Amino acid sequence: MSDVENGGEPRQPSVKPANQRGAARLAAVQALYQMDVGGTGVMEVVAEYEAHRLGQEVDGDTYLKADPSWFRSIVSGVVRDQTKIDPLVRSALLEDWPLSRLDATVRAILRAGTFEILERKDVPVAVIVTEYVEIARAFFEHDEPKLVNAVLDRIAKQVRGEAKR
Repeated sequence: MSDVENGGEPRQPSVKPANQRGAARLAAVQALYQMDVGGTGVMEVVAEYEAHRLGQEVDGDTYLKADPSWFRSIVSGVVRDQTKIDPLVRSALLEDWPLSRLDATVRAILRAGTFEILERKDVPVAVIVTEYVEIARAFFEHDEPKLVNAVLDRIAKQVRGEAKR
């Protein structure tokens, strides 16, 4: 018998910390996209996500509970370190593909992934790359996830001397 049938509140499935980080990564990519396309500032977008999106229902979709500090760290870190991140991403792309030519969502994914590779030494490269490839798969069906995998792998080799295994 379910909790609702017993007259109790429905049980919310617990979200593991790793899943909260994954949800924070997805939200960070969405926030970075919003900032890139809409010109929204970092403080405004972080406040909006924390108040109205993370773990909330928006337009009939329920956002997963996300680790707010992980989310904040990625978004503010990408903005703070963008002058370091963008050249790394550019150098990992083919010469005829400038960063500006990439889809804004792909740019957001690559920036967030690069930030984590640079700053989150406590997180294995394989985890970072896999998480961002999965985010790319959530948005794209074709070559973009492969591009994300290849670019983040090249950056990881350059920055950490290791690649996704």
